[in-house]
Amino acid sequence: MRIAILDPFSGIAGDMTLGALLGVGLDPDWLRALPGRLGLADVRVDIREVLRGELVCWKVDFDIPPQPHGRHIAEIRQLVARSGAPPQVRERADAVFLAIATAEGEIHGMPAEEVHLHEVGAVDAILDVVGVVWGLAELAVEEVRCGALRTGDGTVRAAHGLLPVPAPATLKLLEGHVIQPGPEGAGELVTPTGAGLVKVLSDGPPPARYIPIRSGYGAGTKDFAGRANALRVVLADTVADQDSGRRETIAMLACDVDDMSPEYIAAFADRARASGALDVVLLATTMKKGRAATRIEVLCHTDDANRFQELLLSETTTIGVRHSEVMRVTLERRVSEVDVLGHIVRLKTVLLPDGSERSKPELDDVQRVALATGRRPADIYQLALAAPERRQPARVTDFDR
Repeated sequence: MRIAILDPFSGIAGDMTLGALLGVGLDPDWLRALPGRLGLADVRVDIREVLRGELVCWKVDFDIPPQPHGRHIAEIRQLVARSGAPPQVRERADAVFLAIATAEGEIHGMPAEEVHLHEVGAVDAILDVVGVVWGLAELAVEEVRCGALRTGDGTVRAAHGLLPVPAPATLKLLEGHVIQPGPEGAGELVTPTGAGLVKVLSDGPPPARYIPIRSGYGAGTKDFAGRANALRVVLADTVADQDSGRRETIAMLACDVDDMSPEYIAAFADRARASGALDVVLLATTMKKGRAATRIEVLCHTDDANRFQELLLSETTTIGVRHSEVMRVTLERRVSEVDVLGHIVRLKTVLLPDGSERSKPELDDVQRVALATGRRPADIYQLALAAPERRQPARVTDFDR
């Protein structure tokens, strides 16, 4: 499987990501034509090689005539819809803008639709987001991984005044990701656009093993003395183990509770999954004096163990959490889309150790199509299995990880 690994050792921004994608093979002429596809024919794309530290990097700038300073998300959606981009690209780009608007809305206490996106609603940021999402599709990247993000330090001046680094909305977008403050004197290294791209596109940290195919560097605007202000992107293929499964070490956190309502236990499990847990399992057990209890087991990446430990201690009635590391093997998988009676159904397919495949339609989609067509869910299930897959695979998102 072809993946793109983001190495944000000096932060991430939209233009840095575009530059790095050029470094791993994205066609510069394709990028130069992007403004025209978005109906922005007067915008010129400037692409050049520059030095950051001792590294040769690609720098992308947009020469933009006077434009509205920022837009609401509805206006941005209209621009993207006119681009002629594939549906999956439009959906992911829209998800990035929605994530940023939602974070801004939570910070300022308003719905996402009412948020006026200042810097992110400007033409250059729109081109950055659409260019990165579409560019990854052009490079046939199936999955994006992201390493620890250096966020910078100090303060940044934005439309709402002087803000700490990382800015509040940026920090909210980075929840669940590994970040590292500094280096000293760097200022802002992660922009809201960069954080939004990471939130929507990243499927987790880099794999323990992979085959690098090509690497490229995208230049940041700042040029620091003595170090490279750049984003590295590694285009790579994943490595399948001999048993066709991927081995990884993950954390398992467990506790037993006998004084908590089952409804609130189920609510905690939903919250943990939404917060990035790989899985949450609830098991019936018996504690001392014969009391019926529930064992809560949270599986997560090892980097997230402390965060979920705090969640268990603060949002359940337990007074202690057991922490262990376990090895798991996961089968290689892909998610594609099929057409069933004029409706889209996602299909998860896994590669079995003997080389054969096993597919399963997504239950939420099956139920949605069954309600829309009046057919039985079992009929929709079988029709989905028999339908031909679409050419462009979708991401693994809503299925168990």
